[in-house]
Amino acid sequence: MRSEPTDLDPQEDSPVADAERAIELAPDSPRRARVLAEAVLERAGVDVEAVAVAERALGLAALGLRDGDAAVAHLRRSVRAAAGADLQVRAAEARMSLGRALLYTGDSRGAFREIDAAGAALNGVAGARLQLQRAILLHHHHRLDEALEGYRAALVVLRRHGDRLWEARALNNRGLVHAYRGSLGLAEDDLSAASRIYAELGLDLALAEVEHNLGWVAARRGDVPTALDLYDSSQERRRVQGVPLAYGLSDRCELLLTVRLVAEARAAAEQAVSELARGSMALETAEARLILAETALVDGDFQTARTEAETAVRAFARQRRPRWVALARYAALRATFLEQGSSVESLRASRRAASSLASAGWSVAALDAHLLSARIALALGRTVAARRALAQVRVSRREPVDLRVRAKHASALLALADGSRPRAYAALRSGVRLLNEYRVALGATELRAQVGGQAEELTALGLRLALEDADPRRVLAWLEEGRVGALGLRPVRPPDNDELAGELADLRRIVADVAEGALAGRDVRELRRRQVTLEDSVRRRTRHAAGATSAAARRLTVGELGGLLGERGLVTYLEAEGRLSAVTLCAGRVRLHALGEASEARMELDALRFALRRLARSTTTPAVQAAASGAATHAADRLDELLVRPLATELGDRPLVLVPTGALHAMPWAIVPSLTGRPIAVAPSAAAWGHAETGYRPTAARARVTVAAGPGLPFAGPEASAIAALYGASPFLGAAATAPAVLEALDGADVLHLAAHGSFRSDNPLFSSIDLADGPLTVYDLESLGDAPALCVLSACESGLSEVRAGDELMGLTATLLALGSATIVASVVTVPDETSTLLMTAFHRGLADGDRPAEALVRAQAAAGNGVEAVAARAGFVCFGAG
Repeated sequence: MRSEPTDLDPQEDSPVADAERAIELAPDSPRRARVLAEAVLERAGVDVEAVAVAERALGLAALGLRDGDAAVAHLRRSVRAAAGADLQVRAAEARMSLGRALLYTGDSRGAFREIDAAGAALNGVAGARLQLQRAILLHHHHRLDEALEGYRAALVVLRRHGDRLWEARALNNRGLVHAYRGSLGLAEDDLSAASRIYAELGLDLALAEVEHNLGWVAARRGDVPTALDLYDSSQERRRVQGVPLAYGLSDRCELLLTVRLVAEARAAAEQAVSELARGSMALETAEARLILAETALVDGDFQTARTEAETAVRAFARQRRPRWVALARYAALRATFLEQGSSVESLRASRRAASSLASAGWSVAALDAHLLSARIALALGRTVAARRALAQVRVSRREPVDLRVRAKHASALLALADGSRPRAYAALRSGVRLLNEYRVALGATELRAQVGGQAEELTALGLRLALEDADPRRVLAWLEEGRVGALGLRPVRPPDNDELAGELADLRRIVADVAEGALAGRDVRELRRRQVTLEDSVRRRTRHAAGATSAAARRLTVGELGGLLGERGLVTYLEAEGRLSAVTLCAGRVRLHALGEASEARMELDALRFALRRLARSTTTPAVQAAASGAATHAADRLDELLVRPLATELGDRPLVLVPTGALHAMPWAIVPSLTGRPIAVAPSAAAWGHAETGYRPTAARARVTVAAGPGLPFAGPEASAIAALYGASPFLGAAATAPAVLEALDGADVLHLAAHGSFRSDNPLFSSIDLADGPLTVYDLESLGDAPALCVLSACESGLSEVRAGDELMGLTATLLALGSATIVASVVTVPDETSTLLMTAFHRGLADGDRPAEALVRAQAAAGNGVEAVAARAGFVCFGAG
């Protein structure tokens, strides 16, 4: 029986026909095209035309595989073979492809030479294809008007001849020109039309390129979720086809920088440079080096930034791309400025850069250079020069958000130089509002939290001015500007929520398999690789969520806060220039207090947490326990002296709401002597506490309660059973305590209690989790809740820890539950001993049943826990977050 032929089998008697088939395959299946073309060469013999066409197919396949040197070599052989046999059309076709390859390897002059040499032999549809290739060269040299006319003229002929493939190519490239010229609507029209044609032709690799380009247009529009979605889809198509993934990494990196995902952006830039340089794709390598320089700048690595930018300058100069030379030189200038500071020479260089960038058509970069010039001039005390530079900056709403924010910051600095603090405050507030509007458009918690880093410079300046003015109300207001961020917005689920749920279920299974395999002594490296791959997919998928239409939580006035506080007091901590301060609000009075060195507080906190971890271990010897207990007592007393005792006159013995800063978010407040026995609520901001307090409702006698016990803890089952019995509920125990079952039960519950192991992931806080029977219940799982429980108790070690990002943005279990609408969360910030914690938690729920508020019930349970060393750790570990 004879097998059916495939497109890799000879389908014609003529080797030329098979070689032409390889050319057709090259755009979408370069590896298959290479196999078929190599087979043609083996049997072509003296058939020179077959050799010429096959070599051209191999060159085009090499281009698809991002191997520029191989592409040039094959295409030169194709030209020589065809020209030697006087096959003028074949030689011209090969020259046309060679011109494209030379462009990507950085030889622009050679590219134009080959395109021009091909012109005499090609007409009709072949001539239109050549005209398209020439327009691409013009496009890459930013001769956009000429490129646009070339695409238009080529399209007329291609459509007349029904050449759908090349029509799509022309539309794809014309769409990019429209985008460069700022006509984003026209760009999307052309790219969408190209996408439809490629889909009809079944060309997945071409579709990947168009999807990426549509993502790039979305990025220019400022639509980050859509851009990331399209970039991810494009990369997946390329991965399935088995081709190098370097294409588009630079654009992805640039987008990640706009949301301050610096580590991921840098990794993408480094990967792009490595892969493109290995394939001799000089054109794209130079652009990738420039992006790597930009990433290193944001990352604070100024030496790498300058080195990469200067390397890019030389590469662009060799490629005769003066427009890109100007941009790379500006990156090198900024690296030098950030490393060495302001100088007269940097001021002159920034002015020259602004002029060069404007002439080269980099309008956004030119505006940025004017802003840099203004900053340098202000630092040198040259207000007239700064005002002249700022006069050049006309920033519209169409410009990128980060540029508009930097313009506001520069305006604030100029206002200060002019002696107008009110104008400075107004400019800073306007910049913060811009970022808050931008944050609302982002759906993913991870992306929203990163925006805090962009606002940090604005809020830090506002806070510095308020501290200089010694105005406690204004200090509190600026603290709130910086802290009411991602937590003021409810997390948004991505459009592909079912796929995300499936990936989270797969992740639970793999994590469980890793734990089981590690205990059994098996090699789990492959499982860990699969875990990393799945986690990366989950992160990328959640970023596709578009923002909600509702605005962020409103800031509360001092009067509103005072009304909600009643007899309680508010303490908001802050760090500025290495020192801690606090703002108190008690009985309507707002006071500003200077405290101690921040570094000393961090050192004592580290010592306290280390000592409590040792106390929580059941295997610790009596001698070690005694030493740890003494160390904990000393550190707690010193922290009291640094953070609380200076406020004693204002605070008295009233219950407190504490808003920490930085490392203090991990503080076990109950062990601090001045706070022991005092009801305390801890919140990420005063506004977050106020909104939680507004939503607080007492635990009703017939409350809907969800209680679950995780695996591996001897006391979890008894704890869950005892607490469930207090409410007349049935706990989830053993194999029944799965993540899907618990999630379904806790959605809309009044009270949630989870007795389980907890894990805080500092590398990615959104994978922080509670261990259940089928694996971890992560923050990503919790974000699927429609109605979060009013009161959540996480009886798990370190479940109350959060990652503190720039601007005191928090990411973790407690932060997510507050954002979802939970009023109160009781969780631990240190390791806690299991048996003593069970007794404490049971006493806590009895207090709730007796009508106590959570903070009061926790204080009474802590007091009843006893004085043994394990009891000290248990009492200290649990914190009441939110309303209290």
